[in-house]
Amino acid sequence: VAGGVEDNVARDGNRAAFGDWDLVPRVLVGVKHRSTKATLLGREYASPVGIAPIGIAALYAYRGDIVLAKAAAAENAPMMMSGSSLIAMEDVRAASPEAWFQAYLPGDEKQRWDLLERVKRAGFGTLVVTVDVPTSGNRENNLRAGFSTPLRPTLRLAWDGITHPSWTFGTFLRTIAVHGMPHFENNFATRGAPILSRNVLRDFADRGHLNWDDLARIREFWKHGPLVVKGVLHPDDARRACALGADAIVVSNHGGRQLDGAPSSIEALPAIVDAVGDRIEVHLDGGIRSGQDVLKALCLGAKGTYIGRPFLYGLGAMGKEGVTLALEIIRKELDITMALCGKRNIKDVGPDLIYH
Repeated sequence: VAGGVEDNVARDGNRAAFGDWDLVPRVLVGVKHRSTKATLLGREYASPVGIAPIGIAALYAYRGDIVLAKAAAAENAPMMMSGSSLIAMEDVRAASPEAWFQAYLPGDEKQRWDLLERVKRAGFGTLVVTVDVPTSGNRENNLRAGFSTPLRPTLRLAWDGITHPSWTFGTFLRTIAVHGMPHFENNFATRGAPILSRNVLRDFADRGHLNWDDLARIREFWKHGPLVVKGVLHPDDARRACALGADAIVVSNHGGRQLDGAPSSIEALPAIVDAVGDRIEVHLDGGIRSGQDVLKALCLGAKGTYIGRPFLYGLGAMGKEGVTLALEIIRKELDITMALCGKRNIKDVGPDLIYH
């Protein structure tokens, strides 16, 4: 989870780039009564901070995707369910009717439309199509950590299990006892391979097939709710997604887990906002670790922001309470930062508060 790809340049760049921007305090404007509430894709949330899609979350805590979904629902925060989940999308949707579904679309055209039909039948209102994974990134840190797909039992893994009994018994063995061997449940319309299967890599075949014509057809199909395109870093790609009718784009380099050396999300944000104006909502993920980071993204034009790793750490440490605490910390920091910058409402935040 902590690692990116290759030399972690993109991962580290996401964090470092926030330090290149300074916030300017404003005073004597009366900020006693203020609110962090924000409207994203027509729905009001407690703040413009949501949970990014997190793959295999059920390995970090028992029924992890459902825990994340319930915490987000209780805190009125947007939550993107990952298509690389070990829990069926229908179960997550039942736990949180407002959750969004993030899809990795299969290469086979029939499988692709069958999957989208399943997402629609499950009742998801918002579809997030991730477009920055034509092939998997070179995640060398996984090799160093001994993590692989499929998951291979090793002496090192056994030792980790022995020395972390609360995870072994509370998450892994409990999952197997109650639900059987975990499978990738949502890569297709039918159940995918178990995590220990040699065939599991078939569920993660190259997705280099996806193109703009496919996105246009998806937009034509997905008429009953918002369509979000995630993984955009170039202004021309943002313009094209906007022209095809996407409701929002997420400026993202996949947490530094795809192309090492890609620009940070916050670096790419201003040019993309300039390219699309107010014709489409621009959201952002990557590198956000505080309420100050959130406000900086809002000042540069983002409407919403998403965080991944910190919520996973909260999930692994304390379950739902850990995710809730992480959301509360970020929201409190955002509230304090707004007060110090002289802003009472999210909609009043703009470029006058920030400089490079």
